[in-house]
Amino acid sequence: MSFNLASMVHESALAGPDRVCCHLGEDALTYAQLDELSGRVAANLRSAGLERGDTVAVQLPNLPQFLVAYFGVLKAGLVMLPMNPLLKAAEISYQLQDARARLFITFAPCLPHAAPAAEEAGGMPIYAVGELPDPAAAAASASAADGSAKFPPPLPFDLLTAAPADSADTDIASMKADDTAVIIYTSGTTGKPKGAELTHFQLYMNCTTAGNDFGATEDDVTLAVLPLFHIYGLSGMLNVAVRYGAALVLIPRFDTGLILDAMERHRVSIFVGVPTMYHALLAADTTGRDLSSFRLGSSGGAAMPAAVLYAFEEKFGVSVLEGYGLTETSSTATMNRVGDRRPLSIGKPIWGVEIRIVTPDGAVLPPGPENIGEILIRGHNVMKGYLRNPDATTEAVRDGWLHTGDLAYQDSDGFLFIVDRIKDLIIRGGYNVYPREVEEVLHTHPDVDDAAVIGRPDERVGQEIIAVVVPRAGTTVDAAGIIDYCRARLADYKCPREVRVADAIPRNASGKPLRRELRTP
Repeated sequence: MSFNLASMVHESALAGPDRVCCHLGEDALTYAQLDELSGRVAANLRSAGLERGDTVAVQLPNLPQFLVAYFGVLKAGLVMLPMNPLLKAAEISYQLQDARARLFITFAPCLPHAAPAAEEAGGMPIYAVGELPDPAAAAASASAADGSAKFPPPLPFDLLTAAPADSADTDIASMKADDTAVIIYTSGTTGKPKGAELTHFQLYMNCTTAGNDFGATEDDVTLAVLPLFHIYGLSGMLNVAVRYGAALVLIPRFDTGLILDAMERHRVSIFVGVPTMYHALLAADTTGRDLSSFRLGSSGGAAMPAAVLYAFEEKFGVSVLEGYGLTETSSTATMNRVGDRRPLSIGKPIWGVEIRIVTPDGAVLPPGPENIGEILIRGHNVMKGYLRNPDATTEAVRDGWLHTGDLAYQDSDGFLFIVDRIKDLIIRGGYNVYPREVEEVLHTHPDVDDAAVIGRPDERVGQEIIAVVVPRAGTTVDAAGIIDYCRARLADYKCPREVRVADAIPRNASGKPLRRELRTP
C-alpha cells in the first residue's frame, strides 16, 4: 500500500486552503501556505542530493518552521529525526551519528552545541533558524498595513527561502505504509538512547484514532505548548490537528501569562499538556478572562495528582481526559473518551489496540485492583523497531506484544490504572529521565567514587531528580559543583536538583544499585 503521512497537509489544504493551520502571536499560517512551503522544502532537499530514506535531523522549538520542515522532509520521502533543543553537544552528536543523519536543521541559539556536534558527526550540512521571536514584539508588529496577517517571516536558511531548482518538483513522494517516517530517541536502562522507528501508517492511524476519540473537528483550536519534538506533541497534538484540518496556537516556551493571553485571543478549545502544566495553570489568576471557548483538556506523560485534576476541572469548567502511551506506541495507547471516562484512570485502549496485564511469567491477569501486572500492548501503533538494534527490539517486542515495563491493573469496565514502574524511569515535567544516563556523567566527576540516581515525588514537576554520591577518598563533594558539572553535559531536565552524600551505594549481588533502599528516608 502506498501512503505518505504528509498527504494530510495537502488534503487539508484542498478542503480549506484559507483555514489557519497555526498561529504564532498574531501571525497566521494557512494550510495552503504550509502545503506550498513544505513542498518547496521537499524540492530543495531533493536538489541537495538527499535520497529516499535518508534522515534529516530537525532541532527546533514550537515555531511554524518546525511544521514546514517536518512535512517537507516527509514529502521528499525522507525520514524526520526530531531533536530536543536542550540537548548538549555529546547528546546531539550521538543521535546524529546513530541515525546516520545527512542534513541538520537547528535553532540559532543551539549552534554552540549543534555546530560542533554536526562536525563530529561527519561535517554534515547544517542550517539554522533565527532567534526566537519576542511575543510582545511579535504582537506589536504582527499585522500588515491593510490589517492582514504577515506570515511567514523570512527564514535565514536556503531550504525555505530559495525557490526550488525545479518548481514543478513538489510532488509528495509515494511511500510504502510501513516505511519509516520518524525516528525518535528514547533512553533505556542501559544508558544509551535507542531510536524508535515509527512508520507513516502507524502515525496516521494513531492521530486518526486518538483525534476521533476526543471528538476533534476542523473548528478546534489547540494550544500547542507541548514540545513538537516529543512524541506526545508530534503525534498526539500536531498530527491530530493537521489530520482534522484544525488550528494550532504555537507557544515556544511555557509561561502561564502567554498561555492565558493566547487562549483568549485565539479562542482556544483544547489544551494538551503534562500534569506540571495543569498545576501551573491552576495557580494562575484568571480573573476577568474570557475562556468560554475552552472545552477539553488532554493530559499524559505522567499521572496527574487527583487534587490537581479535580481542582482544575472545577476552576475551568472542563473535563481533562488522561491517556497513556510511549514513544514506542507512536504516542497514544489508551485514553479516556468524551462520554466514556473514569477520572484518575488512563482510560481504555484506542481503536485497533489490545492491552494485556500479565504476571512476570506471562499469565494474563483478570480485572481487579489486586491483580497488578505489566502492561503489554499489541496493535497498529507499536513501533517498527529500534533503529539497527535487533537485540533491543526483540527484548521489547515479543510475540507481537510490546513489553512496557509499566505496572497497572484493569477494572471490571475495562479502564486501566497505572500503579508503578518496573523500570527506574523518572518522569520530570513530562520528560523521561533514566538514572543510568545521569549516573554515567556522575561517574566521570573527579570527586565522585560511586553514584546512583533516584526520583522523589514532587508536586510541581511530578518527580525531582536526586543524585546520591560517594566521595573519593580525601575529597569533599561540592553539591552545587556536581549540579553544574551535569548541566554542562546533559540537558537541563536530566540534571539533579539535589545531591546527597552517602558512605556507600547499596547494591545487589549482580552489582545493580538498590534504588528502593535509597528512596527510603
